[in-house]
Amino acid sequence: MNEWVYFAGLYDSKFEAYCAVMWVEADERIRRTAQPTEVEVYRSRNGKYGVRFRSQTTGAASRSLVRH
Repeated sequence: MNEWVYFAGLYDSKFEAYCAVMWVEADERIRRTAQPTEVEVYRSRNGKYGVRFRSQTTGAASRSLVRH
């Protein structure tokens, strides 16, 4: 299983983190780089929200957006 890649920055609200999720997905589509297989909004120990994802490395893995 692939390791999580953490997107830079923590956000005060879950909404801001979801906006970052959309940015990550759009950026990957525009640049046509490896598609994330899973994108997740997580909550850090200090109560802020962040975004992490696993990149597709081989094959045509199905993409799913996991929202917590």
